[in-house]
Amino acid sequence: MNYPDYRPRRLRQNDNFRRMIRETTLSVDNLIYPLFAVPGTKVKKPIVSMPGIFQLSVDHIVKETQRVKALGIPAVLLFGIPERKDEIASGAMAADGIVQRAIRGIKEKAPDILVITDVCLCEYTSHGHCGMIERGEVANDATLEVLAETAVSHAKAGADMVAPSAMMDGQIGALREGLDEAGFDTVPIMAYSAKYASCFYGPFRDAAESAPAFGDRKGYQMDPANSDEAIREISLDVAEGADIIMVKPALAYLDVIRRAKEEFDLPLAAYNVSGEFAMIKAAAQMGWLDGERAMLESLIAIRRAGADMIITYFAPEAAQSLAAT
Repeated sequence: MNYPDYRPRRLRQNDNFRRMIRETTLSVDNLIYPLFAVPGTKVKKPIVSMPGIFQLSVDHIVKETQRVKALGIPAVLLFGIPERKDEIASGAMAADGIVQRAIRGIKEKAPDILVITDVCLCEYTSHGHCGMIERGEVANDATLEVLAETAVSHAKAGADMVAPSAMMDGQIGALREGLDEAGFDTVPIMAYSAKYASCFYGPFRDAAESAPAFGDRKGYQMDPANSDEAIREISLDVAEGADIIMVKPALAYLDVIRRAKEEFDLPLAAYNVSGEFAMIKAAAQMGWLDGERAMLESLIAIRRAGADMIITYFAPEAAQSLAAT
């Protein structure tokens, strides 16, 4: 019998061989952990559709940030749910807004962790859309001014990076101009460049209390069928001054992550979104799959596709699993 000259199994026969030839690695350095800040004190409200994830008051946000910092996670991404909502998202840019208070609390107690802030308006508007409403539609250019003012307020509070997610045309240029004019030219922008109108955001809308009161977001978020459009969107953000580009969601868009990595010479983030997290958690709770292995396999797939950093609700669990290996 003639055997092949190259036998791949030779280098799979034990863990040391497998480690030596491993092409893709997952490190705690790749992880960013999202957190949901709410008003009050001693608030730790479970999010039913996201097991193990909570809405947290600032005191708990600080404690959680200290915990994940001790695990080696380099950054958190802050979302805020304000005391009250209105049509003009006034809570988004308020100096004493919930995100601004959370930033200051973290920077006082855990100054070495990076604080990234989501810059969007859906959590702050009474109608739940990501921008200003004019004649029943989201008004792009009017929204840009509010987004820029919000980003500046975050930078004034001490944010290390801002991440606009509203998918308004020109939002990166507007934020860059606003930050520079306010003296924050060193604050980088992580651009939600290819953000799809996805069903996988469902649990997040529970967490952020941000479901739209009418219509949907298909008029500004991307059609899941499109890939070329993602490249055009990313190109615009790069031209406007994005420092990091992002694809969201991750698992259903691995092909888009790969294209973005091949076509752009910028750090690339991917958002392993709430629905992706919830699916694995639910299947694991039912005993249908090994939750830890599914988590790590999913994260390594996102890395293999080309993501340099992964925003994920699994971050603390993944950090603990990686430390144990």
